[in-house]
Amino acid sequence: MEIVIASILCFALGGVLIFFLKKYQDEVKKKSARVEAEKIVNKAKSEAARVQKESENRARDFEGRARRNVEGEINKQKSQLKNKELQLERRIKETEEIQKSKLEDFEKETKEIKAKEEALNHLDSRLKEMEKKADTQLVALKEKLENVARMTQEEAKRELVSSLEEDARNQASQRISGIEQEAQKEADRRARRIISVALSRFASEYTSERTVSVLALSSDEMKGKIIGREGRNIRTLESLCGVDLIVDDTPEAVVISGFDPIRRELARRTLVKLMEDGRVHPARIEEIVEKQRQELFKSMKEEGDRVIVELGLGQMHPELVKLVGSLKYRSTNAQNVLNHSMEVAHIAGLLASEMGLNAKIAKRAGLLHDIGKAIDHTIDGSHSFVGAEWAKKYGESEEIVHAIRAHHEEEKPNSWLAWTVLAANILSNGRPGARRPQMDNFIHRLEDIESIGNSFDGVLRTYALQAGRDVRVAVESAKVTDDLAVLLARDISRKIEREMPNFGNVKVTVVRESRAIEFAR
Repeated sequence: MEIVIASILCFALGGVLIFFLKKYQDEVKKKSARVEAEKIVNKAKSEAARVQKESENRARDFEGRARRNVEGEINKQKSQLKNKELQLERRIKETEEIQKSKLEDFEKETKEIKAKEEALNHLDSRLKEMEKKADTQLVALKEKLENVARMTQEEAKRELVSSLEEDARNQASQRISGIEQEAQKEADRRARRIISVALSRFASEYTSERTVSVLALSSDEMKGKIIGREGRNIRTLESLCGVDLIVDDTPEAVVISGFDPIRRELARRTLVKLMEDGRVHPARIEEIVEKQRQELFKSMKEEGDRVIVELGLGQMHPELVKLVGSLKYRSTNAQNVLNHSMEVAHIAGLLASEMGLNAKIAKRAGLLHDIGKAIDHTIDGSHSFVGAEWAKKYGESEEIVHAIRAHHEEEKPNSWLAWTVLAANILSNGRPGARRPQMDNFIHRLEDIESIGNSFDGVLRTYALQAGRDVRVAVESAKVTDDLAVLLARDISRKIEREMPNFGNVKVTVVRESRAIEFAR
């Protein structure tokens, strides 16, 4: 037990000794750490003092250098300013001397102007006195002239103006007559040469288009098949094709009647196919009509391609090509529109070649000038403007579009191409036999021309000759002089141009004669 107690006391005593020993060591370490920290702090303070001293020395050096630079710059600017002040003083002196000399000159000029003003005032007073004397003398002279001439001043003025107007009108009419005669001769000579050369190089056939087509049948038995039981076949054909079928006593023939050539062609092709097949009933007719309609549209496209290649026009929009091909089945006044368009294209190309212009563009415009006739009737407007809109829609140039619009002068032609197409169209339409004559329209046109001539004062009678191309106007010699006859012919021709713009070239001749009649008894 004692041993245990002794052991415990030893351990306790050892622990206390270790504690105090540990505490002593910690105190020693803290003391050494404080000493080391003080050394570091003192060293840092000394280093900071050294850096501060160096910074102050550098700042003093920089300040000195900056002060020296600024002082040098200030001295330099002072010297420059002084030089400028000297220059300014010198210029001020020069300006003062110039101003002084100018002031002296101005004073001299002012004195001279005053002297001239006094002289002018003196002359003005004398001029007023002379004007007063001249006015009094002029009034007296006018009174003397009026007494001698027995007319007032206003009457004399009117007489003089009337005389001058009459002289001017006579001279103008003579001058206009000479110029128009020379221009007409030259224009006629050139136009005849160009047209004669162009037409001598071109010749075309003419075939009249009718509103009926006659189809030959293989036998009279086909008439019964075409009519069908109770007429159902013929009614189906007429309704699907839009034509009238006339089955009369003519042996082995049936007449297809209709104003639309495309429908007549469709009916003709359908009948030919039905005769080849031999089976004729409504269902078969509907099948054949639809098939032939597609083949007809295909043939229009092929016909358009053929025309484009024949004329050498290059690329053209497919829709325009189809419309060109459809012109084959259109007619105007019994004239086939496609043949007419090709003829206009050839003539326009020849005219352009003779004038040294682009023949290819002229052909293209000539072919497309009547393209509006191929457009469906549901589109409103004249064929000229409708065709122009479709040509523009499918990529044709503005020059060609204008030529299409102006080929009937519904729009005033303003380019060589428009005038060329207009001339070619007139030449094609005016060929003998090109169009079937329409007597009523022809007579009305002649009556309109004669009424235009009769509407002018001094006209006795107007005669329209050569289908209205030559107009003879008989006038009263007492009212219309030789000089006024020239102006009258010009006024009548201008009125015909305004009221009948699409009629073509009309020659107006004013006939004036004086007759003295006496009887011997």
